[in-house]
Amino acid sequence: MINNYLQDFLAQRKKKLPFYNSFLEVLHIDLPLFIGLLLLAGFGLLILYSASGQDLVIVSQQAIKLGMAIILMLILAQITPRNYEMWAPWLYFGCVFLLILVLGLGVSSKGGQRWLSLGLFRFQPSEIMKLAMPLMLAWFFNHADLPPSLKRLGVAFLLIIIPVLLVAKQPDLGTALMIAFAGLSVILLAGVPIWLFITGLIAAAASFPLIWHMLHDYQKNRILMLFNPERDPLGKGYHIIQSKIAIGSGGFFGKGWFGGTSTQLSFLPEHTTDFIFAVTGEELGFIGVVILLTLFGFILWRGLKITLMAQDTFSRLLAGSITLLFFISAVVNMGMVSGILPVVGVPLPLISYGGTAMVTFFASFGIVMSVHANRKMIST
Repeated sequence: MINNYLQDFLAQRKKKLPFYNSFLEVLHIDLPLFIGLLLLAGFGLLILYSASGQDLVIVSQQAIKLGMAIILMLILAQITPRNYEMWAPWLYFGCVFLLILVLGLGVSSKGGQRWLSLGLFRFQPSEIMKLAMPLMLAWFFNHADLPPSLKRLGVAFLLIIIPVLLVAKQPDLGTALMIAFAGLSVILLAGVPIWLFITGLIAAAASFPLIWHMLHDYQKNRILMLFNPERDPLGKGYHIIQSKIAIGSGGFFGKGWFGGTSTQLSFLPEHTTDFIFAVTGEELGFIGVVILLTLFGFILWRGLKITLMAQDTFSRLLAGSITLLFFISAVVNMGMVSGILPVVGVPLPLISYGGTAMVTFFASFGIVMSVHANRKMIST
């Protein structure tokens, strides 16, 4: 129904404004996707304004980063998928080099060494790797018959493991998992038999005891707190307990914008970053959460539709994996804030405060728009 309404609306606009269609085509803008991203980012600014205690400085900083992200998205939308295919290996190995630099020269903050400083600003190479990973694997699988052979799958897993281990070493388990998801989504879209994919997941689960010994103490505690946060309500379980209280107290309609007790009185930790979803649940209630989920679902639907219309294997794998990673990131954040998944430090896309993640996601969707602009002229 929403799709039909949008198509009718766009058709009417084109009749009234002859330059309308050509303008969008010149800028390579997919209007439904662009509107969905803007609505989600705008929703994020509203929530951030309340979560930050009406701090205009924080909101203006985020708005500036949003403007930069949109400009970068429009620039990347002008580049053809063929060029992205040529640059993919260079970007991947460049990011691996930056991740190695982080381990030796990175800036430490909040217990992790994850940033590189360039004087005026700093950035996380691991966030860029979330884009470089699907680019690399889409390039890799585009040069072989699909579904891929076991040998090629082995190389693909090696390409995933290297940056995942480097990021986990920082330590940043959440981003490491997202990079792994980015790579695995490409493998799944490449047509790997589902039985083989499930076998790999079982093998990964079987290796958990080994992985457990490699985790830091605070990472182990986060997993243990998932099952029983009440064992340490004022310590390690405090985050998730306060988050669940905030979400549950919102009820159906919420306590109102600026009315969240846990948020405004600072009972809820990290309420502008990782736990901003709890602010939505407390202040806007079930209705606000449904609106947020609808926006994420709309972007997922549009991204997958563009994927189905892509003109070649590289474009399909790339657009599909970018879209799935965006949605999986949202699911993981909402799951950890709701007490369904361990707290792994994954921000809510386009909602949580922070520049690097926002710029990376908008840049990623600029590439998706490039795929759409260069699709075969087939009926939609």
